[in-house]
Amino acid sequence: MGKTNLESFASVLSINPYRDVYYSCTSNRLTPESNPIYSKSQYSIAFLNTNDFITALIGISKNIPDEDIQFVIETKAYEELALDMAVEYKIDYIEAPDNADEKNRFFHVFIVDPAILDEKFINAVDRIKYIDQIVPVPLLMKGLYQSELINDNGIHSFIYFQDNDAFFTIYNNQEFIYTKTLKYSFKQMHERFCELLGEQIGKDVFMKLLSEEGLSTQNSEHQKYLIKLFGELFLHINDVLTYAKRAYELEKIDSIYIGSQVGTVLGLDEYCQTYLSLESSPFDFDYGFDTDGQYIDQIQQLMQLYALEEEDERYEINFTVFHRPPPFLQRHSGKLIATTAASLMLAFAYPVTFWTLSYAENIHKNLLDQEYTEIHHVKLAREAAINQKYKEKEAAEVALQAEIDNFNEKKATLIKIHDIKVNYPMKGKILAEITRDLNRFKVGVSEIFYTEDNTSKTMSLQLIAKNDKQITDLLEFMTKNRTKRFSFRLDNIFLNEETKYYLGEMKVVLK
Repeated sequence: MGKTNLESFASVLSINPYRDVYYSCTSNRLTPESNPIYSKSQYSIAFLNTNDFITALIGISKNIPDEDIQFVIETKAYEELALDMAVEYKIDYIEAPDNADEKNRFFHVFIVDPAILDEKFINAVDRIKYIDQIVPVPLLMKGLYQSELINDNGIHSFIYFQDNDAFFTIYNNQEFIYTKTLKYSFKQMHERFCELLGEQIGKDVFMKLLSEEGLSTQNSEHQKYLIKLFGELFLHINDVLTYAKRAYELEKIDSIYIGSQVGTVLGLDEYCQTYLSLESSPFDFDYGFDTDGQYIDQIQQLMQLYALEEEDERYEINFTVFHRPPPFLQRHSGKLIATTAASLMLAFAYPVTFWTLSYAENIHKNLLDQEYTEIHHVKLAREAAINQKYKEKEAAEVALQAEIDNFNEKKATLIKIHDIKVNYPMKGKILAEITRDLNRFKVGVSEIFYTEDNTSKTMSLQLIAKNDKQITDLLEFMTKNRTKRFSFRLDNIFLNEETKYYLGEMKVVLK
């Protein structure tokens, strides 16, 4: 939703589904919402943590047309990432910039299990009924560049800690290139600290220790184990950073920003310098919102910023399945009410209309009677001329038919040539596509027959498999993914008692 579309909404509601925290922005004023409710004038946006989606870099041939990219990426994602074929994942992607490969295009692919969306957003949907946009959290960083909060085009890293997630993200030349979940969320830090300390302390006490004292704490024992905890944390971050630099051929990191949902964690900047040899900057930007001087989670403010950006200035990935209801007249109930109202108006209007039209028709009839006498004489003269034209027409039709016969003969020849050049390769492509599906589910073919008439082109494949599930899995996959290019039918599957193989005849009708 760009700024132009935002004008139709009175406010923007940003949602943290993991903490059930909501902030509303009206007239640039950002305030917490303890009891959000449904409002059709409210635009809602939420995010997905990095541990709730899969991301991968997938390459495809540059020869693939744009209209087929979605299908090809989804197919490769299932194959390369070994996704569960029984789950219909939500898959979206953005193209990776600055691709020097001459043969392939590369895409950052984001994959979400629909069950996770239902689980994480159930409370929010119960409260506000719909969510307009759900964005993977690392893509929210794009707003920092579009709003010129970060101006340069270097390689930037972002580290952010939350209660149940911590993520590491890299942008290069203001474009996303990599993200990774870190093992040290605040929850995991608390558990590890208690393990090192040898006793259990409250989560609130631990969070206060991080945000208010950090390594400067006067409790020497706490300080000792915080030092060890931060050392383990940055060793882990260094491993992730080393992998990313090698995998994406990055010479160095120009800037690193570290922050958390509770603000600055005292002491992290020193460890960044020691373990990563980088001076860190606080992940704490002035977004221009009126917050009454209170610290607000950076992710909440980034969501608000993201909602304000023009569509062509942000990554258009949206995983929401909780769409707002359509306008009233587009709903079934609205159409019924509108139709009923129109019927009643028509029923009342009919009597008045009938009498008015009847009077008008009587006047019109008298005028037509006067015209008839004049026109009848003209008719007789024109009929004689028309008869002459008919004779001329018949002679012209004979000549035209000869030309049509000649044209049809040439047209038939061209159609045969076109069929040989175009349709035969298309059959080969479809057969190759079916063959890949057969191999995927380990289904063999004993015979193939091809028939063609004026209305259809049909391939009959004699299927053979060790068990009937291989054939039924093949049918389920082709039903979901192949019906746009051809239709198919399999009437029955039976067991050959001699060979102990399952057989079936599948008929494929080309579209």
